[in-house]
Amino acid sequence: MNDEDFKRRYGPVALVTGASSGIGDAFAEALAARGLDVVMVARRRDRLEALAARLTTTYGVQARALQVDLGQPDAAQQMLDAVGELDVGLVVSNAGFGLKGEHAANDPQAMAEMLMVNCNVPMQLAHGFIPRLRARGRGGIILTSSVEGLIGCPYSTAYSATKALVVALGEGLWAELQPEGIDLLTLCPGATESEAAAKQGIDITKLQNVMPAAEVARLTLDNIQNGPTFISSDHYRASFEALLSMPRRDALRAMAAGMKPR
Repeated sequence: MNDEDFKRRYGPVALVTGASSGIGDAFAEALAARGLDVVMVARRRDRLEALAARLTTTYGVQARALQVDLGQPDAAQQMLDAVGELDVGLVVSNAGFGLKGEHAANDPQAMAEMLMVNCNVPMQLAHGFIPRLRARGRGGIILTSSVEGLIGCPYSTAYSATKALVVALGEGLWAELQPEGIDLLTLCPGATESEAAAKQGIDITKLQNVMPAAEVARLTLDNIQNGPTFISSDHYRASFEALLSMPRRDALRAMAAGMKPR
């Protein structure tokens, strides 16, 4: 699909959550480069406004910053209300964060917020935008999950569980929406260059097969019609296909042995 065809199907406006860094930032830039106006959502207004100014200058599109705390129960409704007068053809529900380590050591409040950001927001955004996309007769939704949503990952258990919900949500919605010409793709990235890893105490420089966020975003947009699920990394696709081919108990035990904090 060339840029003009992409814009006709998914434009004129895209909404991107978690746009202040990482894959969300990369999605916003990739969409602006394809000629779509972009509404970018996150908590950090200063970063959003700087990105909006750069995208507007570089690509000649309208890029808007929308500050929303995605941990709040009404976050999705705030976004739906804010873009009510815009013709949004593509929704990229990308915001999320994780927790690493033993489940019993996780902070309960952090887990509650993670449920809101990782699970409630994509579920409610899809619920609110589907009628609008149906009225347009075209468009798409991208949900960012993780390869860790494909199987319960020890020492990343709560995060893995939230991303499993996103995978299931995306699969069900893909089947519902395909006959209506609305594309649904669930992105399952592996290790990606972003601030998220550092916030989880991961030194990204010590990991192999780390993908640039821009490449993840580009590949996802190129594959938006190839749902329901897309693993952006060849390495992680092969690794998780091997894990999922094993008896579940053996796979989980092997993962726990390999991931247990030293």
